[in-house]
Amino acid sequence: MFDSATFAAADAIHEPWTGHDTQTLVVAAIGIAIVVLLIVAVKMHGFLALTIGSLFVGIGSGIGLGKVALSFEKGVGDVLGSVGVLIVLGAMLGKLLADSGGADEIVDKILTGARHGLPWRMALIAFIIGIPMFFEIGLVLLIPVIMLTIRRSRLPAMYLAIPALAGLSVLHGFVPPHPGPLVAIANLHANVGITLAIGLLIAVPAVIIAGPLYAGVAARLVPIGALGAGGDLIARGSAGSPGGGEASGAASAEGERTRRPSFTWTLVTVLTPVVLMLVRAAADVWMSKTAWIYPFLQFIGEPMVALLIAVLLAMVTFGTGVGFKPRTLTTKLGESLKPIVGATMIVGAGGGFKQVLVDGGAGIAIGKVAVALSLSTLVLGWLVAVMVRLATGSATVATVTASGIVAPFAADLPPTHLALVVLAIGAGSLFFSHVNDAGFWLVKEYFGMTIGQTIKSWSVMETIISVVGLALTLLLSTFL
Repeated sequence: MFDSATFAAADAIHEPWTGHDTQTLVVAAIGIAIVVLLIVAVKMHGFLALTIGSLFVGIGSGIGLGKVALSFEKGVGDVLGSVGVLIVLGAMLGKLLADSGGADEIVDKILTGARHGLPWRMALIAFIIGIPMFFEIGLVLLIPVIMLTIRRSRLPAMYLAIPALAGLSVLHGFVPPHPGPLVAIANLHANVGITLAIGLLIAVPAVIIAGPLYAGVAARLVPIGALGAGGDLIARGSAGSPGGGEASGAASAEGERTRRPSFTWTLVTVLTPVVLMLVRAAADVWMSKTAWIYPFLQFIGEPMVALLIAVLLAMVTFGTGVGFKPRTLTTKLGESLKPIVGATMIVGAGGGFKQVLVDGGAGIAIGKVAVALSLSTLVLGWLVAVMVRLATGSATVATVTASGIVAPFAADLPPTHLALVVLAIGAGSLFFSHVNDAGFWLVKEYFGMTIGQTIKSWSVMETIISVVGLALTLLLSTFL
């Protein structure tokens, strides 16, 4: 996941400031502005806008005409190679969950009781799922539930979506076995158990503040409801999108589906990949690498394999088990892929944009600025991660770079303070996701929002998580 060039960037950060560093930062800012302008003013498709912006940044940063396209293609390939397959499998699982009535079954349980408690329940579900699961996987699994809950409750979309997104994002940035925290732990030689314990302690208030508490504000800033932005939120979910929905299979499934899956089997199917990945994470922490079962647990806990197993199980529990015939199942799985093509390619282009920023030296230039400020280790780690995150869009690259920079300054810290540095870096890596982040486009496309609406909801939520995370690490550093 992390090549030697990424880790070697930390060494270059300690070299003197050059004119190329200034040029890189200016070009990166202009490139981001170009992407926003093309999408907002020219109404250009996001994939084309990101591609054009990437080529401009690559050429302006001095990558070289012969290598700019290769850099962009590598970024696209890296993202689609890891996230693309997960989106496809998640869309299949979401389609079967929706058309079988399984999503209705979950929503019936979630909607039991007062409506005002829904944001808290959405945050709790996302928090639990987010512990072992990458953000993208958790999102594609939760989208059908979020969409159907929005429709059934008639509550504003962001009132329910923001708590779920916050729960997933916080765990992605703060808690092992997510890749960012793990690489920071390795770079800083921190203790996994201590970092996990303190990370969960920080994660709870961060989720509460950025999730249910901010959800009411986000719902007013982005007033889309069951009909969605421009009237197409439910249309997206009901057309077999990753969001699933009721109407998607309502007509075609009528007369074919003879019953709903039970709530128990619905939970078992949806949580299968969660459990498999959690088992893999537990094996990494507590099991000997020489144990005979270790390779098997690693295999079934691989995100792609875990989701594939869940889809195969869903073909029974959400398919033949509710009355669908094999031919109908094949048709539904094919239909689930059509609406996600555009969103998937936009996510890939976001990865390409990130890669040319990294290859052009934006991360190194930002690191030099942070080191020159001579800040405390906690604040330095957070600030470097923030600046790299803003420039590259990658939380993982931000974590790798920041942890490499602060490692020499943190060598003599006690275990608890090393864990806090890891968490401060994780908090900084989540700061203000915008147009160069694949996650930004994933959220935008799933909920059918404009760029402005995505910034007001998703980007602000990420910033709240980042600032709250830093504040809590600084607070705990005075007691631990």
